[in-house]
Amino acid sequence: MIIGIDIGATTTKAVSIEDGKLVRKVKVKASDAVTAATGAFGKIVLDNGIDINVIKEIRITGAGAAKIKGDIFGIRTARIGEIEAIGRGGMFLSGLDNIIIANIGTGTAIIEANEREISHFGGSGVGGGTIIGLAKKLLPTAEFNGIINLAQTGDLSHVDLLLEDIMETDLSFLNKETTIANFAKMSDHASNEDIALAIINMVYQVIGVLSVFAARAKGLKQVIVTGNGSGNKLGQKVLNEVISKMYGVEFVYPSDAEFTTAVGAGLEKN
Repeated sequence: MIIGIDIGATTTKAVSIEDGKLVRKVKVKASDAVTAATGAFGKIVLDNGIDINVIKEIRITGAGAAKIKGDIFGIRTARIGEIEAIGRGGMFLSGLDNIIIANIGTGTAIIEANEREISHFGGSGVGGGTIIGLAKKLLPTAEFNGIINLAQTGDLSHVDLLLEDIMETDLSFLNKETTIANFAKMSDHASNEDIALAIINMVYQVIGVLSVFAARAKGLKQVIVTGNGSGNKLGQKVLNEVISKMYGVEFVYPSDAEFTTAVGAGLEKN
């Protein structure tokens, strides 16, 4: 058994990999890397009654991995590069071996992964952290579920400049409801709900378009979406109903996508 741990800025994920299969997974929240890593390890072991003597190795990755010195609880502990972990995890969970991955966390990393190479194609500082940061100044809540709840009933036409505001007909592959400029038509009457939706819309449009550029550059028709931001249903709607329809690139959300980096860290190298 191998334990893979992805030590993030606020959320740490741990998985157990046995015989090349994902068997267990847990999440913990802690800002201190040592507390997060040992807490995630302890939780997956104690919650599942795992005998630590069967653990061959712990493999850590993520922003906090460099802060862990030596082995964890005397078990051999290896450091795995985050880009490598995302790539290996994305290929494993998607079942594909030539992919572009949009890993949405605090920011967004775009990874190219295939059987020969895993590399950082590019990325953006726009991600989940952008949503939280803007909400702190623009909304009455910066709690993620609160932002999502507000956005459910928002109206983009009160915040974004849409094609229908400047033209009476569709333009090429753009329909009249397409956003031409984010936040460019901020109405004095825009509600918190409208603003919450506009924030999510902007973030996922940026992620979507960058991902499309990456996929097209590699001749691919799919983007694998992973990370904490992969499960955001409103974000998925932007990617599926706006970006995908406009550019003909499919966005795929594997099961357990938010654990991709931990899974990739725990997988045996080929």
